[in-house]
Amino acid sequence: MPSPVTALLASVTIIAMAQGPPRADDPAMHAQAVLAALGAREFAKVESQFTDKMKAALPNGLEPTWTALTTQAGAFKRCGATRVQPMANMQVTVTECEFEHAKADAQVVFDGGGKIAGLFFRPPAAPAAPYSPPSYATPASYTEVALTVGAADWPLPATLTMPVGAGPFPAIVLVHGSGPNDRDETILGNKPFEDLALGLASRGIAVLRYDKRTKVHPGRLTGLPNFTVAQEVVDDALATAKTLRTQPRIDPARVYILGHSLGGMLIPRIAAGDASLAGVIVMAGAARPIEQAIVEQTQYLAMADGRITPEEQQQIDDAKKLADVVRALTPQDAKSAKPIFGAPASYWLDLRGYDAPTAAKTVTQPMLILQGERDYQVTMEEFARWKSALAGRPNITFHTYPTLNHLFIAGSGKSLPAEYATPGHVDEAVVRDIAAWIIR
Repeated sequence: MPSPVTALLASVTIIAMAQGPPRADDPAMHAQAVLAALGAREFAKVESQFTDKMKAALPNGLEPTWTALTTQAGAFKRCGATRVQPMANMQVTVTECEFEHAKADAQVVFDGGGKIAGLFFRPPAAPAAPYSPPSYATPASYTEVALTVGAADWPLPATLTMPVGAGPFPAIVLVHGSGPNDRDETILGNKPFEDLALGLASRGIAVLRYDKRTKVHPGRLTGLPNFTVAQEVVDDALATAKTLRTQPRIDPARVYILGHSLGGMLIPRIAAGDASLAGVIVMAGAARPIEQAIVEQTQYLAMADGRITPEEQQQIDDAKKLADVVRALTPQDAKSAKPIFGAPASYWLDLRGYDAPTAAKTVTQPMLILQGERDYQVTMEEFARWKSALAGRPNITFHTYPTLNHLFIAGSGKSLPAEYATPGHVDEAVVRDIAAWIIR
Protein backbone atom coordinates (compact mmCIF):
# COMPACT_ATOMS: atom_id res chain seq x y z
CA MET A 1 0.00 0.00 0.00
CA PRO A 2 1.48 3.87 -0.79
CA SER A 3 2.36 7.84 0.28
CA PRO A 4 3.28 11.45 1.47
CA VAL A 5 1.58 14.14 3.57
CA THR A 6 -1.49 16.05 2.51
CA ALA A 7 -2.83 19.35 3.84
CA LEU A 8 -5.51 17.51 5.75
CA LEU A 9 -2.90 15.35 7.48
CA ALA A 10 -1.08 18.53 8.52
CA SER A 11 -4.24 19.79 10.17
CA VAL A 12 -4.66 16.49 12.03
CA THR A 13 -1.09 16.85 13.30
CA ILE A 14 -1.75 20.37 14.55
CA ILE A 15 -4.92 19.31 16.36
CA ALA A 16 -3.12 16.43 18.08
CA MET A 17 -0.26 18.66 19.19
CA ALA A 18 -2.58 21.41 20.36
CA GLN A 19 -4.20 19.03 22.81
CA GLY A 20 -0.90 18.20 24.48
CA PRO A 21 1.17 15.02 24.53
CA PRO A 22 -0.66 11.69 24.17
CA ARG A 23 -1.85 10.14 27.41
CA ALA A 24 -1.90 6.45 28.27
CA ASP A 25 -5.46 6.87 29.53
CA ASP A 26 -6.66 8.25 26.15
CA PRO A 27 -5.65 5.54 23.65
CA ALA A 28 -7.88 6.90 20.85
CA MET A 29 -6.15 10.29 20.90
CA HIS A 30 -2.78 8.57 21.28
CA ALA A 31 -3.44 6.43 18.18
CA GLN A 32 -4.44 9.50 16.17
CA ALA A 33 -1.20 11.24 17.20
CA VAL A 34 0.87 8.19 16.22
CA LEU A 35 -0.75 8.03 12.78
CA ALA A 36 -0.36 11.77 12.24
CA ALA A 37 3.34 11.45 13.02
CA LEU A 38 3.65 8.57 10.55
CA GLY A 39 1.95 10.61 7.85
CA ALA A 40 4.40 13.42 8.52
CA ARG A 41 7.25 10.87 8.27
CA GLU A 42 8.26 11.69 11.85
CA PHE A 43 9.36 8.12 12.40
CA ALA A 44 11.66 8.80 15.33
CA LYS A 45 8.75 10.31 17.28
CA VAL A 46 6.83 7.05 16.92
CA GLU A 47 9.81 4.74 17.41
CA SER A 48 10.66 6.44 20.71
CA GLN A 49 7.39 5.05 22.07
CA PHE A 50 8.11 1.42 21.11
CA THR A 51 8.39 -1.35 23.65
CA ASP A 52 11.66 -3.28 23.62
CA LYS A 53 9.99 -6.12 21.69
CA MET A 54 8.78 -3.70 19.03
CA LYS A 55 12.27 -2.26 18.69
CA ALA A 56 13.66 -5.77 18.24
CA ALA A 57 10.96 -6.64 15.67
CA LEU A 58 11.77 -3.53 13.61
CA PRO A 59 15.55 -3.13 13.92
CA ASN A 60 15.61 -0.81 10.90
CA GLY A 61 12.77 1.37 12.09
CA LEU A 62 9.49 2.33 10.48
CA GLU A 63 10.63 4.09 7.35
CA PRO A 64 11.01 0.98 5.11
CA THR A 65 7.60 -0.34 6.22
CA TRP A 66 5.86 3.00 5.69
CA THR A 67 7.50 3.41 2.27
CA ALA A 68 6.33 -0.05 1.20
CA LEU A 69 2.82 0.72 2.46
CA THR A 70 2.55 4.05 0.68
CA THR A 71 4.09 2.64 -2.48
CA GLN A 72 1.06 0.40 -2.83
CA ALA A 73 -1.82 2.43 -1.36
CA GLY A 74 -1.14 5.95 -2.61
CA ALA A 75 -0.87 9.22 -0.74
CA PHE A 76 -2.06 9.22 2.86
CA LYS A 77 -5.16 11.41 3.01
CA ARG A 78 -6.92 11.18 6.37
CA CYS A 79 -7.79 9.12 9.44
CA GLY A 80 -11.35 8.52 10.55
CA ALA A 81 -12.81 7.31 13.80
CA THR A 82 -10.79 5.24 16.27
CA ARG A 83 -12.26 2.25 18.07
CA VAL A 84 -10.73 1.07 21.35
CA GLN A 85 -10.91 -2.47 22.64
CA PRO A 86 -9.28 -3.45 25.96
CA MET A 87 -7.45 -6.78 25.80
CA ALA A 88 -5.82 -8.11 28.98
CA ASN A 89 -3.46 -5.31 30.03
CA MET A 90 -3.36 -3.85 26.52
CA GLN A 91 -5.44 -1.25 24.68
CA VAL A 92 -6.07 -2.18 21.04
CA THR A 93 -7.04 0.73 18.80
CA VAL A 94 -8.35 0.44 15.25
CA THR A 95 -8.46 3.58 13.10
CA GLU A 96 -9.98 3.84 9.67
CA CYS A 97 -7.38 5.38 7.33
CA GLU A 98 -7.77 6.57 3.78
CA PHE A 99 -4.95 6.58 1.25
CA GLU A 100 -5.18 7.84 -2.30
CA HIS A 101 -5.82 4.44 -3.87
CA ALA A 102 -7.01 2.29 -0.97
CA LYS A 103 -8.41 2.25 2.53
CA ALA A 104 -6.81 0.47 5.47
CA ASP A 105 -7.45 -0.15 9.15
CA ALA A 106 -4.51 0.94 11.31
CA GLN A 107 -4.19 -1.13 14.47
CA VAL A 108 -2.04 0.42 17.19
CA VAL A 109 -1.62 -1.59 20.40
CA PHE A 110 -0.58 0.16 23.63
CA ASP A 111 0.69 -1.58 26.76
CA GLY A 112 -0.28 -0.52 30.27
CA GLY A 113 2.29 2.27 30.27
CA GLY A 114 1.20 3.72 26.93
CA LYS A 115 4.12 2.22 24.98
CA ILE A 116 3.46 0.96 21.45
CA ALA A 117 3.41 -2.84 21.56
CA GLY A 118 1.99 -3.41 18.06
CA LEU A 119 1.43 -1.48 14.83
CA PHE A 120 -0.34 -2.98 11.81
CA PHE A 121 -2.09 -1.85 8.63
CA ARG A 122 -4.70 -4.20 7.23
CA PRO A 123 -7.44 -4.06 4.59
CA PRO A 124 -10.73 -2.80 6.06
CA ALA A 125 -12.99 -5.42 7.53
CA ALA A 126 -15.13 -7.06 4.88
CA PRO A 127 -18.70 -5.79 4.57
CA ALA A 128 -21.04 -7.14 7.20
CA ALA A 129 -23.29 -8.75 4.58
CA PRO A 130 -22.84 -12.53 4.60
CA TYR A 131 -21.21 -14.23 1.66
CA SER A 132 -23.70 -15.37 -0.96
CA PRO A 133 -22.72 -18.27 -3.20
CA PRO A 134 -22.49 -17.50 -6.92
CA SER A 135 -25.44 -18.38 -9.11
CA TYR A 136 -23.47 -21.21 -10.73
CA ALA A 137 -23.04 -23.04 -7.38
CA THR A 138 -25.50 -25.85 -6.64
CA PRO A 139 -25.47 -26.43 -2.85
CA ALA A 140 -27.19 -29.81 -3.09
CA SER A 141 -24.33 -31.13 -5.24
CA TYR A 142 -21.48 -30.74 -2.73
CA THR A 143 -20.55 -30.96 0.96
CA GLU A 144 -17.69 -29.40 2.92
CA VAL A 145 -15.41 -30.90 5.56
CA ALA A 146 -12.69 -29.32 7.72
CA LEU A 147 -9.13 -30.63 7.41
CA THR A 148 -5.67 -29.72 8.65
CA VAL A 149 -2.97 -29.52 5.97
CA GLY A 150 0.47 -27.95 5.52
CA ALA A 151 4.10 -28.91 5.75
CA ALA A 152 5.47 -30.58 8.88
CA ASP A 153 5.18 -28.41 12.02
CA TRP A 154 3.14 -25.78 10.14
CA PRO A 155 -0.48 -26.93 10.53
CA LEU A 156 -2.98 -24.95 8.46
CA PRO A 157 -6.79 -25.10 8.76
CA ALA A 158 -8.43 -26.05 5.48
CA THR A 159 -11.75 -26.81 3.81
CA LEU A 160 -12.34 -29.68 1.38
CA THR A 161 -15.36 -29.12 -0.87
CA MET A 162 -16.49 -32.52 -2.12
CA PRO A 163 -18.98 -33.36 -4.86
CA VAL A 164 -21.84 -35.58 -3.76
CA GLY A 165 -21.47 -39.12 -5.05
CA ALA A 166 -19.31 -42.21 -4.92
CA GLY A 167 -16.35 -40.80 -6.83
CA PRO A 168 -13.47 -41.08 -7.22
CA PHE A 169 -13.31 -37.41 -8.20
CA PRO A 170 -10.59 -35.26 -9.71
CA ALA A 171 -9.41 -32.59 -7.27
CA ILE A 172 -7.61 -29.24 -7.13
CA VAL A 173 -5.49 -27.49 -4.50
CA LEU A 174 -5.85 -23.69 -4.59
CA VAL A 175 -2.67 -21.66 -3.96
CA HIS A 176 -2.95 -17.98 -3.02
CA GLY A 177 -1.34 -14.79 -4.18
CA SER A 178 0.98 -12.67 -2.04
CA GLY A 179 0.06 -11.60 1.48
CA PRO A 180 -1.40 -13.41 4.51
CA ASN A 181 -4.46 -14.76 2.70
CA ASP A 182 -7.20 -16.87 4.20
CA ARG A 183 -8.47 -20.02 2.48
CA ASP A 184 -11.07 -18.03 0.50
CA GLU A 185 -8.44 -15.48 -0.65
CA THR A 186 -10.76 -12.84 0.79
CA ILE A 187 -10.22 -9.38 -0.71
CA LEU A 188 -12.63 -6.95 0.97
CA GLY A 189 -16.10 -8.30 0.04
CA ASN A 190 -14.82 -10.84 -2.50
CA LYS A 191 -13.96 -14.50 -1.93
CA PRO A 192 -12.59 -15.80 -5.24
CA PHE A 193 -11.34 -19.11 -3.85
CA GLU A 194 -14.69 -19.89 -2.27
CA ASP A 195 -16.35 -19.09 -5.60
CA LEU A 196 -14.01 -21.51 -7.36
CA ALA A 197 -14.52 -24.22 -4.75
CA LEU A 198 -18.32 -24.10 -4.87
CA GLY A 199 -18.49 -23.70 -8.63
CA LEU A 200 -16.07 -26.54 -9.42
CA ALA A 201 -17.54 -28.91 -6.81
CA SER A 202 -20.93 -28.30 -8.43
CA ARG A 203 -19.35 -29.67 -11.61
CA GLY A 204 -17.88 -32.81 -10.04
CA ILE A 205 -14.41 -31.55 -9.08
CA ALA A 206 -13.24 -31.56 -5.44
CA VAL A 207 -11.40 -28.46 -4.18
CA LEU A 208 -9.06 -28.13 -1.18
CA ARG A 209 -8.27 -24.61 0.03
CA TYR A 210 -6.36 -23.56 3.15
CA ASP A 211 -5.31 -20.56 5.21
CA LYS A 212 -1.85 -19.41 4.19
CA ARG A 213 1.13 -19.93 6.49
CA THR A 214 1.75 -16.18 6.73
CA LYS A 215 -1.79 -15.78 8.11
CA VAL A 216 -1.74 -18.69 10.56
CA HIS A 217 1.86 -18.45 11.84
CA PRO A 218 3.02 -14.83 11.42
CA GLY A 219 4.85 -14.77 14.75
CA ARG A 220 6.90 -17.88 13.99
CA LEU A 221 7.83 -16.56 10.55
CA THR A 222 9.14 -13.27 11.94
CA GLY A 223 12.90 -13.49 11.94
CA LEU A 224 12.95 -16.94 10.32
CA PRO A 225 16.44 -17.27 8.82
CA ASN A 226 16.70 -17.44 5.04
CA PHE A 227 12.96 -16.93 4.50
CA THR A 228 11.96 -17.54 0.86
CA VAL A 229 8.90 -18.37 -1.23
CA ALA A 230 9.47 -22.01 -0.35
CA GLN A 231 8.35 -21.34 3.22
CA GLU A 232 5.71 -18.84 2.12
CA VAL A 233 4.06 -20.89 -0.64
CA VAL A 234 5.74 -23.92 -2.20
CA ASP A 235 6.19 -26.27 0.77
CA ASP A 236 2.57 -26.00 1.90
CA ALA A 237 1.18 -26.39 -1.62
CA LEU A 238 3.09 -29.65 -2.08
CA ALA A 239 2.15 -30.97 1.36
CA THR A 240 -1.52 -30.14 0.73
CA ALA A 241 -1.54 -32.00 -2.59
CA LYS A 242 -0.08 -35.01 -0.79
CA THR A 243 -2.84 -34.84 1.83
CA LEU A 244 -5.50 -34.52 -0.85
CA ARG A 245 -4.45 -37.78 -2.48
CA THR A 246 -5.19 -39.67 0.76
CA GLN A 247 -8.78 -38.47 1.09
CA PRO A 248 -11.69 -40.86 0.50
CA ARG A 249 -13.40 -40.56 -2.90
CA ILE A 250 -10.48 -38.61 -4.39
CA ASP A 251 -8.74 -40.04 -7.47
CA PRO A 252 -5.03 -39.74 -6.49
CA ALA A 253 -4.04 -39.86 -10.17
CA ARG A 254 -6.10 -36.76 -10.96
CA VAL A 255 -4.86 -34.17 -8.46
CA TYR A 256 -4.15 -30.69 -9.84
CA ILE A 257 -2.76 -27.46 -8.39
CA LEU A 258 -4.08 -24.00 -9.28
CA GLY A 259 -1.99 -20.94 -8.44
CA HIS A 260 -3.27 -17.37 -8.50
CA SER A 261 -0.98 -14.34 -8.94
CA LEU A 262 2.16 -15.12 -6.89
CA GLY A 263 0.86 -18.69 -6.64
CA GLY A 264 0.63 -18.78 -10.44
CA MET A 265 4.14 -17.38 -10.77
CA LEU A 266 5.40 -20.25 -8.60
CA ILE A 267 3.57 -23.02 -10.45
CA PRO A 268 6.77 -24.13 -12.25
CA ARG A 269 8.52 -24.55 -8.88
CA ILE A 270 5.53 -26.38 -7.44
CA ALA A 271 5.28 -28.69 -10.47
CA ALA A 272 9.00 -29.46 -10.19
CA GLY A 273 8.39 -30.70 -6.66
CA ASP A 274 5.59 -33.14 -7.53
CA ALA A 275 5.84 -35.19 -10.71
CA SER A 276 2.58 -36.96 -9.81
CA LEU A 277 0.42 -33.90 -10.46
CA ALA A 278 -2.07 -34.52 -13.26
CA GLY A 279 -1.77 -30.91 -14.39
CA VAL A 280 -1.34 -27.33 -13.23
CA ILE A 281 -3.36 -24.13 -13.67
CA VAL A 282 -1.98 -20.58 -13.75
CA MET A 283 -4.44 -17.77 -13.00
CA ALA A 284 -2.91 -14.32 -13.56
CA GLY A 285 0.59 -15.70 -13.08
CA ALA A 286 3.10 -12.91 -12.55
CA ALA A 287 5.92 -12.88 -15.10
CA ARG A 288 7.76 -9.69 -14.11
CA PRO A 289 10.22 -9.45 -11.24
CA ILE A 290 8.13 -8.42 -8.22
CA GLU A 291 10.16 -5.27 -7.58
CA GLN A 292 9.56 -4.17 -11.18
CA ALA A 293 5.84 -4.89 -10.85
CA ILE A 294 5.61 -2.72 -7.72
CA VAL A 295 7.20 0.24 -9.51
CA GLU A 296 5.01 -0.16 -12.58
CA GLN A 297 1.83 -0.59 -10.52
CA THR A 298 2.71 2.59 -8.63
CA GLN A 299 3.11 4.43 -11.93
CA TYR A 300 -0.17 3.01 -13.25
CA LEU A 301 -2.12 4.13 -10.18
CA ALA A 302 -0.49 7.56 -10.18
CA MET A 303 -1.53 8.08 -13.81
CA ALA A 304 -5.06 6.77 -13.30
CA ASP A 305 -6.48 10.32 -13.34
CA GLY A 306 -4.23 11.43 -16.18
CA ARG A 307 -1.70 13.41 -14.15
CA ILE A 308 1.05 12.77 -11.61
CA THR A 309 1.11 15.03 -8.56
CA PRO A 310 4.34 15.82 -6.68
CA GLU A 311 3.21 13.44 -3.94
CA GLU A 312 2.62 10.66 -6.47
CA GLN A 313 6.00 11.31 -8.07
CA GLN A 314 7.55 10.89 -4.62
CA GLN A 315 5.81 7.51 -4.30
CA ILE A 316 7.20 6.45 -7.67
CA ASP A 317 10.67 7.62 -6.69
CA ASP A 318 10.45 5.75 -3.37
CA ALA A 319 9.41 2.57 -5.16
CA LYS A 320 12.28 2.91 -7.62
CA LYS A 321 14.77 3.38 -4.79
CA LEU A 322 13.59 0.22 -3.05
CA ALA A 323 13.66 -1.67 -6.34
CA ASP A 324 17.25 -0.52 -6.82
CA VAL A 325 18.04 -1.84 -3.33
CA VAL A 326 16.62 -5.23 -4.34
CA ARG A 327 18.68 -5.31 -7.54
CA ALA A 328 21.87 -4.39 -5.69
CA LEU A 329 21.61 -7.20 -3.13
CA THR A 330 24.55 -9.59 -2.82
CA PRO A 331 24.57 -13.14 -1.40
CA GLN A 332 26.10 -11.73 1.80
CA ASP A 333 22.92 -9.67 2.32
CA ALA A 334 20.93 -12.87 2.86
CA LYS A 335 21.76 -12.65 6.57
CA SER A 336 20.19 -9.19 6.88
CA ALA A 337 16.83 -8.89 8.62
CA LYS A 338 16.19 -5.46 7.10
CA PRO A 339 12.81 -5.61 5.30
CA ILE A 340 12.57 -4.50 1.68
CA PHE A 341 9.01 -4.12 0.46
CA GLY A 342 8.08 -6.09 3.60
CA ALA A 343 10.34 -9.10 2.93
CA PRO A 344 13.95 -9.90 3.93
CA ALA A 345 16.87 -9.94 1.54
CA SER A 346 16.86 -13.76 1.43
CA TYR A 347 13.38 -13.64 -0.14
CA TRP A 348 14.47 -11.33 -2.95
CA LEU A 349 17.71 -13.20 -3.57
CA ASP A 350 15.77 -16.44 -3.92
CA LEU A 351 13.66 -14.91 -6.71
CA ARG A 352 16.56 -13.22 -8.49
CA GLY A 353 16.77 -14.51 -12.03
CA TYR A 354 13.58 -16.56 -11.67
CA ASP A 355 11.56 -16.24 -14.85
CA ALA A 356 8.29 -18.12 -14.49
CA PRO A 357 7.41 -18.54 -18.21
CA THR A 358 10.94 -19.76 -18.98
CA ALA A 359 10.86 -22.11 -15.98
CA ALA A 360 7.52 -23.45 -17.23
CA LYS A 361 9.26 -24.91 -20.29
CA THR A 362 10.49 -27.73 -18.05
CA VAL A 363 6.97 -28.56 -16.79
CA THR A 364 5.86 -31.76 -18.50
CA GLN A 365 2.31 -31.87 -17.14
CA PRO A 366 -0.60 -30.26 -19.00
CA MET A 367 -1.01 -26.56 -18.18
CA LEU A 368 -4.01 -24.22 -18.30
CA ILE A 369 -3.12 -20.51 -18.29
CA LEU A 370 -5.85 -17.93 -17.64
CA GLN A 371 -5.73 -14.12 -17.73
CA GLY A 372 -8.16 -11.25 -17.18
CA GLU A 373 -7.59 -8.55 -19.81
CA ARG A 374 -8.43 -5.70 -17.38
CA ASP A 375 -5.86 -6.88 -14.81
CA TYR A 376 -3.38 -4.11 -13.92
CA GLN A 377 -1.52 -6.18 -11.29
CA VAL A 378 -0.56 -8.93 -13.74
CA THR A 379 -0.80 -7.52 -17.22
CA MET A 380 -1.57 -8.84 -20.67
CA GLU A 381 2.10 -8.25 -21.52
CA GLU A 382 2.96 -10.84 -18.87
CA PHE A 383 0.39 -13.23 -20.29
CA ALA A 384 2.01 -12.75 -23.71
CA ARG A 385 5.32 -13.87 -22.20
CA TRP A 386 3.72 -17.12 -20.98
CA LYS A 387 2.23 -17.66 -24.42
CA SER A 388 5.50 -16.96 -26.22
CA ALA A 389 7.58 -19.19 -23.94
CA LEU A 390 5.18 -22.13 -24.30
CA ALA A 391 4.19 -21.69 -27.94
CA GLY A 392 3.70 -24.91 -29.86
CA ARG A 393 3.19 -27.12 -26.82
CA PRO A 394 0.11 -29.30 -27.50
CA ASN A 395 -0.63 -29.81 -23.80
CA ILE A 396 -0.84 -26.06 -22.98
CA THR A 397 -4.21 -24.24 -23.11
CA PHE A 398 -4.65 -20.47 -22.93
CA HIS A 399 -7.75 -18.36 -22.19
CA THR A 400 -8.21 -14.62 -21.73
CA TYR A 401 -11.32 -12.74 -20.60
CA PRO A 402 -11.89 -9.16 -21.87
CA THR A 403 -13.90 -7.81 -18.91
CA LEU A 404 -12.19 -9.53 -15.97
CA ASN A 405 -9.82 -8.01 -13.39
CA HIS A 406 -7.10 -9.58 -11.25
CA LEU A 407 -9.69 -11.47 -9.18
CA PHE A 408 -11.36 -12.73 -12.38
CA ILE A 409 -14.43 -10.66 -11.55
CA ALA A 410 -16.15 -8.70 -14.34
CA GLY A 411 -16.04 -4.92 -14.53
CA SER A 412 -15.69 -2.07 -16.98
CA GLY A 413 -13.23 0.74 -17.64
CA LYS A 414 -9.82 1.12 -16.04
CA SER A 415 -9.31 -1.33 -13.17
CA LEU A 416 -8.42 0.33 -9.85
CA PRO A 417 -8.14 -0.90 -6.22
CA ALA A 418 -11.51 0.68 -5.37
CA GLU A 419 -13.12 -1.90 -7.66
CA TYR A 420 -12.28 -4.64 -5.15
CA ALA A 421 -14.52 -2.97 -2.55
CA THR A 422 -17.58 -3.99 -4.58
CA PRO A 423 -18.53 -7.61 -3.87
CA GLY A 424 -18.65 -9.84 -6.91
CA HIS A 425 -18.00 -13.40 -8.03
CA VAL A 426 -15.45 -15.13 -10.22
CA ASP A 427 -16.97 -15.14 -13.68
CA GLU A 428 -18.78 -18.36 -14.56
CA ALA A 429 -16.80 -18.67 -17.80
CA VAL A 430 -13.62 -19.17 -15.75
CA VAL A 431 -15.19 -21.96 -13.69
CA ARG A 432 -16.60 -23.55 -16.83
CA ASP A 433 -13.25 -23.46 -18.64
CA ILE A 434 -11.36 -24.98 -15.69
CA ALA A 435 -13.92 -27.75 -15.27
CA ALA A 436 -14.00 -28.55 -18.98
CA TRP A 437 -10.20 -28.68 -19.18
CA ILE A 438 -9.95 -31.08 -16.23
CA ILE A 439 -12.75 -33.33 -17.40
CA ARG A 440 -11.35 -33.39 -20.94
